[in-house]
Amino acid sequence: MWPDDLIEFDGNCQFDMLPNCATLILPRANSCRQRHLFQFAKYSIFEMAGPNVLVILAEGAEEMETVISVDVLRRASAKVTVAGLSGNGEVTCSRQVVIKPDCSLEEALKQRPFKAVLLPGGLKGAEHLASSELVGRILKEQEDQGRIIAAICAAPTALKKHGIGKGKKITSYPSTKSVMDADSIYQYLEDRVVVDGNIITSRGPGTAFEFALTVAKQLGLGDKVPELKKGMLLQ
Repeated sequence: MWPDDLIEFDGNCQFDMLPNCATLILPRANSCRQRHLFQFAKYSIFEMAGPNVLVILAEGAEEMETVISVDVLRRASAKVTVAGLSGNGEVTCSRQVVIKPDCSLEEALKQRPFKAVLLPGGLKGAEHLASSELVGRILKEQEDQGRIIAAICAAPTALKKHGIGKGKKITSYPSTKSVMDADSIYQYLEDRVVVDGNIITSRGPGTAFEFALTVAKQLGLGDKVPELKKGMLLQ
């Protein structure tokens, strides 16, 4: 389920050396120009046979919410595609962690339909998701077809901007409550994870594991959750 080895490269590595999977880049402590690059997994995501999940990655996304969601869902055997909103190049997240997506969002759409579309948070990332017409079309199609839409932290503000999930129970990062609670479009809750029909929302980095495990359950992978929690030492 998870690779036995973690492969390390220096700052001069070539991305074409890697299999077709998303990568996470962390700056070395002694130099921002030298980097460690880690694989999420050593097998191609396109070889996985589980439910199809799209994670849309925008500049300024919250890195914990992104990586934890991808990691947990892949451990649960979901086929997760990390798609770059602005293309297939490296994406700098909210705390300067750099992630290279699997492909661009346009390329990822060739794999639809997706059983779930997941939006990581991060204030800047959420702003980019909210301002994207393509994201709006993807979410609208997902909603019209009754498939899962999951958003964490500030990302529920993108749902509101695109008119998704009106009347649903939702939650979000506390600082965005006033935005989500305005106009009485939603029933705002302060639970750590909220599920209402096909809409799943959560609060922030500290709720990312619960969020991802809830998405796994809603994808029909609930039987894997106890073993996943045991393996990750989650209470």
